[in-house]
Amino acid sequence: MSAIPKPASTVILIDQQGKVYLTKRPATMKFLAGHYVFPGGSIDKGDFPSTTDLFLNVNNHLSFSIAHYVAAARELFEEVGILLGCNEDGTKAVINQEDMNHYRRYLLEGKVTYLEIMREHRLVLNCDSFTYIGHKITPEPSPIRFDTRFFIVVLPEGQTPLPDAYEIEEAFWIEPEAALSAYKLGHLKMVRPTVGSLQAVMDYRDNHLLN
Repeated sequence: MSAIPKPASTVILIDQQGKVYLTKRPATMKFLAGHYVFPGGSIDKGDFPSTTDLFLNVNNHLSFSIAHYVAAARELFEEVGILLGCNEDGTKAVINQEDMNHYRRYLLEGKVTYLEIMREHRLVLNCDSFTYIGHKITPEPSPIRFDTRFFIVVLPEGQTPLPDAYEIEEAFWIEPEAALSAYKLGHLKMVRPTVGSLQAVMDYRDNHLLN
């Protein structure tokens, strides 16, 4: 009997020049060890909101559970320290780095949820800051399967990625074309969804960042 796919989210972080933030999973990981991937993971129980008051433009994004957006934001914060959220009027939120580090540690330890962090700092998640680019399900032969939604998110102004040492062996900014070339030469180990995401980023960059 094949494994039941777990709902999950993956988020491709890009900068204003269209470079992607690529991460390498440690060899100790059970799933995709040694592969170059983007931040992501399965949806947690705490990612399901009881109301929509912590979201902007949520009505534009109802084709699947809003928990996919929360999971994408949470994984991005857990893995590379980028906090997505804005003030209730849509303006940029300012949170000091000490608080960011504090909440990230508590989130990784399971002592707080991403939604609780948002509520405490009176933040909202703008769904329009996510660009949905696709949906993949891990093939049946795999013992671990995910039903994943993929998103592109532009690096928020004033923030710098800080990878988590446990989940990430190395991380770097790279042009998507360079990443694909390295993959074809066998220098970067990737799976098809990652390759497809790189191609989607090039389309997004050409249509949104370079015009």
